Amino acid sequence: MIKNPRSYLIGDKLTNMANLQHLAKLKEGATAWNSWSAKYDLIPDLTGANLAGADLRVANLRSARLSGADLSECDLSKANLEGADLSGAVLSGATLRRTYLTGADLTDADLRGGAEVSVSRLQGAVLCGAKLNGANLDRSDFLKANLSGADLSGAYLGGANLSFANLSKAILKGAILRSVIAIQTNFAGADLSGSYVYGISAWDLNLEGTIQSSLVITGEGEDPPIQVDDLEVAQFIYLLLNRKRLRKVITTLGEKAVLILGRFTERKELLDGIANELRSLGYLPIILDFERPTDRDLTETVRILAGLSRFVIADITNPRSVPLELQATVPEYVVPFVTIAQRGQPRFSMFDDLPAKYHWALPLLEYNTPQSLLAAFKEKVELPALEKLEEVRRLKAMPSPVRSAED
Repeated sequence: MIKNPRSYLIGDKLTNMANLQHLAKLKEGATAWNSWSAKYDLIPDLTGANLAGADLRVANLRSARLSGADLSECDLSKANLEGADLSGAVLSGATLRRTYLTGADLTDADLRGGAEVSVSRLQGAVLCGAKLNGANLDRSDFLKANLSGADLSGAYLGGANLSFANLSKAILKGAILRSVIAIQTNFAGADLSGSYVYGISAWDLNLEGTIQSSLVITGEGEDPPIQVDDLEVAQFIYLLLNRKRLRKVITTLGEKAVLILGRFTERKELLDGIANELRSLGYLPIILDFERPTDRDLTETVRILAGLSRFVIADITNPRSVPLELQATVPEYVVPFVTIAQRGQPRFSMFDDLPAKYHWALPLLEYNTPQSLLAAFKEKVELPALEKLEEVRRLKAMPSPVRSAED
């Protein structure tokens, strides 16, 4: 029996390093292949093989050597290609629906011509330089995949997971990125021009040197199409253009959001407990940790968040910057401020001036232990804050007094 010949002919194509026995058995079909390969501890060697048009549905090709293979028009639906080497393989027009490709190497693979890779798992796969233009990648999982330099122009990625993936220098011109999840995705140097980003969830992206011109933020059928030139602000701009949604967001924040200010390195137990209490009462806690480094102006950030909140809770125990931020914020925003401090601990003495000058700043609330404060949270924190909120609203609604020179 011939094993691993250097080269042989299949039709008019010369293949290199493929195992004739493996190829012959695979051509008998996935059922025969899976049964036979399960008996042996082998790595399928199909390097350069011509498998064009083959039906390989549910075939177990884990760790297979398929570099340079012709898999055009091949059906690999539900096949196991975990860790397979598909570098330089031709997959144009192939179907890889629900195919398991975790850790596979598709470097320089050709998936043009309407290849379908929908609902497939490609976590950690390497697709550097892969030709995926026009491919259907609907809802595929590219978690931590490497697609640097890949050509995805015109590809359909609706609902795909690109979180933590590397798409540096990738070409995504005209790609459909609707409802894509992109968390800490690396788009550095990528070309996203003309792509469709309606419904995208984008967080903490690397967009250094990224081309972002003419991103379409409106949904299918919405006329006229609206374009922006920044992926991270696309979601916000769309929200601004849809007044009902914007009104709902603002209303939700105004009724549910509560800003928590403090130092989580030393006060984590208490501040996390406050957040949990707020959640149990139906609020949306927004936590601003003053110990975390940031390149943003803290005072500006506090002002924005305070203005959107129902009320603010600030822990000034062992103070550093929190009291200073309060001094800059309380005078400008007529929002109830509930300030707390642990009894017996150092606190910011100049804070006493704030409640005296601004009635929406409640008197300082002292407590002995985090547990005692949380036990009395509703009575001592929430209810006084809501009472002050109603008072503030009544005063705002009152007409301004008018004087007469004749009286």
